[in-house]
Amino acid sequence: MFWDLDGTIVDTEPYWIQAEKYLVREHGGTWTDEDAVELVGQALPYSARRLQQAGVSLSVDEVISALTEKVAANISRQVPWRPGARELLEELATAGIPCAMVTMSTGPLARLVAGQLPEGTFRLLVTGEMVERGKPHPDPYQLAFEQLAAAVPGLSKTRCAALEDSYPGYTSAHAAGLCAVAVPHITALPADPRRIQWDTLAGRTVRDLEGLVSAWEGAAR
Repeated sequence: MFWDLDGTIVDTEPYWIQAEKYLVREHGGTWTDEDAVELVGQALPYSARRLQQAGVSLSVDEVISALTEKVAANISRQVPWRPGARELLEELATAGIPCAMVTMSTGPLARLVAGQLPEGTFRLLVTGEMVERGKPHPDPYQLAFEQLAAAVPGLSKTRCAALEDSYPGYTSAHAAGLCAVAVPHITALPADPRRIQWDTLAGRTVRDLEGLVSAWEGAAR
């Protein structure tokens, strides 16, 4: 089972938007809510370059560091869990189903959130700096699958699902050949009757996921 972080496990998108606005304003530029929504789910280097275009006179790495520092400070004060995320993660752990986090956030930020969950909730974390091409490219999920498959012999993509709130994230997971489940939050996804989409994780169970994966596996045969 593969999990996105921002917007799926935790409602940190408002933290990122706040950090972006602060940084751009600090450098004399303007950053709107519409600008911020464009970056939801995107790789951090892409976001950093957009902020540079808005007037931030820092390097890409410096922009990422500045944003991450502010988001981490907010998370340290309060972890804004998304409805149903912790409960579903707990049920997956109890059922012995291995999970991996696949996020475009940095390693320290991913570990900060993972550290708020019971030990062993995630077998591994794949973070933004671990891949050359981030979401929406398939690379993050492909790497996560390869690493998880190394720890779980016999693991097949047809038996895996990925939970994502954004279109770039959903696209990444789907392109990697996984059963991608969209759970939109900040931004709506383009209409697609073929997409698997849930309004929320609240009330969702392992049985729901098993049903989706079984249908996905059957369709792949």
